[in-house]
Amino acid sequence: MINLIVDDIEIKVEEGKSVLQACLENGIFIPNMCFIKTREHPHASCRLCFVEIDSNGRPVTACTEKVREGLLVRTDTPAVRRLQRMGFKLLMSAHHRDPKECPVKGSCQLIRIAKHLKVGLKSRPLELLERDIDEEVDLTFFTYYPFRCVLCGKCVYVCRQKNGHNLLTFANRGFDTMIAFFASGDPADFPCHHCGACAAICPTGALVPKPNYTKAAAAEDCSNLPEKG
Repeated sequence: MINLIVDDIEIKVEEGKSVLQACLENGIFIPNMCFIKTREHPHASCRLCFVEIDSNGRPVTACTEKVREGLLVRTDTPAVRRLQRMGFKLLMSAHHRDPKECPVKGSCQLIRIAKHLKVGLKSRPLELLERDIDEEVDLTFFTYYPFRCVLCGKCVYVCRQKNGHNLLTFANRGFDTMIAFFASGDPADFPCHHCGACAAICPTGALVPKPNYTKAAAAEDCSNLPEKG
């Protein structure tokens, strides 16, 4: 076991874990959107899980740092909070969704992070970013809502993990990036009929199964889904 100190609290974790996983498993919340503990190479795309390590004065992403003996971690310094709040506001500047209408309000990671950082769910002082895309996109088995999506990549990862290849992937570039569904053949043969992992792990309700989707089968098949951060 590895001993480290987080915010003046000593914790013990198994060797090989990331600082983020170590903190989350010990009840120390660090904002995150893209973390999945089974992912060998962290995505590190949400830019929210900053911490300071060993007083080096330069915040780093906790998901990419491995624990080591005697490590000193600070999760709440002014520099860390400044980066986290700015990163969160950037996410919200492209997240066109009224919190009162949130489809996953009870488990929305954005709401949890906003409360933790003591910031509102608006992008102020940043302006809402406008994109020339549809508010709803048909992805064969799902309805995709691009303005809810934070491009965390969790759906793409679990699709590949469960099916051995990607049916979901990123399309376009830069500000126009969104999730797309690519598959050839008869839709009746697709594993999506009895999966649902992508929708289950989405932290913002951006992927919603269509009404004729077999929800009972999806729920059963998602029993081994990687845990959310």
